[in-house]
Amino acid sequence: MIDRKQEIQQEERAVIVGVVQKGQTDLQVEEYLDELTFLAETAGAVTIKRFMQKLSHPDSKTFVGKGKLQEIKTYVQERNITLVIFDDELTGAQIMNIEKELGIYTIDRSDLILDIFARRAKTAQAKTQVELAQYQYILPRLKGMWKHLERQGGGVGTRGPGETEIETDRRIVKDKIALLRKRLAEIDKQAFTQRKDRGEFIRVALVGYTNVGKSTLMNILSKRDVFAENKLFATLDTTTSKVVFENTPFLLSDTVGFIRKLPHHLVESFKSTLDEVRESDVLLHVVDISHPQYEDHMSVVNKTLQDLKCHDKPVVTIFNKMDLYEQKHFDEWLEDEIKETILQELKERWENETQGQCVFVSATEKRNLNELRTQILENVRQLYRIRYPYKTEYLY
Repeated sequence: MIDRKQEIQQEERAVIVGVVQKGQTDLQVEEYLDELTFLAETAGAVTIKRFMQKLSHPDSKTFVGKGKLQEIKTYVQERNITLVIFDDELTGAQIMNIEKELGIYTIDRSDLILDIFARRAKTAQAKTQVELAQYQYILPRLKGMWKHLERQGGGVGTRGPGETEIETDRRIVKDKIALLRKRLAEIDKQAFTQRKDRGEFIRVALVGYTNVGKSTLMNILSKRDVFAENKLFATLDTTTSKVVFENTPFLLSDTVGFIRKLPHHLVESFKSTLDEVRESDVLLHVVDISHPQYEDHMSVVNKTLQDLKCHDKPVVTIFNKMDLYEQKHFDEWLEDEIKETILQELKERWENETQGQCVFVSATEKRNLNELRTQILENVRQLYRIRYPYKTEYLY
């Protein structure tokens, strides 16, 4: 039996598996697997190979077909692979069947994201949120995930009359979930009190897909040193700073990045962190315009904001990494006039779609940041006029 408590170890050799299902294209799934590779890298695993299969419906027992599973088995045995990662969510039974056939540790995208969150969690709140999400993920998969949980409740008296081992395990997990929810509720209450104590300031929140440069922009706008690196979910904890533009103060928060196929348990567990988005007055939607799927990323973020009932807030769309966009799209032989035309058409398109509420910047090169500050300031002052008209010192 494979130990389900194993964590992804540094430099673990992995293969990733994706299925092209009905309504999907090969290109879409390739893009998903590119992202899964980045997730694996963030967790410390090295992706050696990817496998894809077209199926109208995933196999109920092993997700992929028998032939594809045998192909994967041959490869992992020949190449000393220690980890298999599936891009789609697996059931406990599927995990058990796949591991029985392959003989190595098997996880899915949700499990991988949870592993990354567990590594990144620093505060008591983030650690509790991640632990709760992990137990919620484990509960429906108990039968296939491990033979027995550690007896956290002790020995004699733990097992009820006629209770099977799996039923005892389920009870242990449910008790742990209840305890973590209670603990999280207490932390949430403290966080809510802290937010209330911030006074009558307009609140601005940075939102966006993961790894788009939110923390870098936070550092520039707030003149703080927030952790930022080129990895997914570099920060989990919301960071809030008081910022002053032209004598007008506001609160600026950096929030956890969104991602497609984000486990719903994580969204539920990180409710208090996402409350920073819910309670904000203005959203700064940061987009990595150099990414080939940036419009898909925008859709994921907009859908998440709708789920959070935040879609009716004022939004400034910040198209970041313009320096990388130009490197990817402009070669040295392209005439300056053509470059200008391409950039102008790009800007006109998004200015029309955002009703002028957008700005194109490069955080690393500190390009066009004055225009960004002006857009933020206009939105903040407009809200002060509506909400706190007596604060005349902030309005001009």
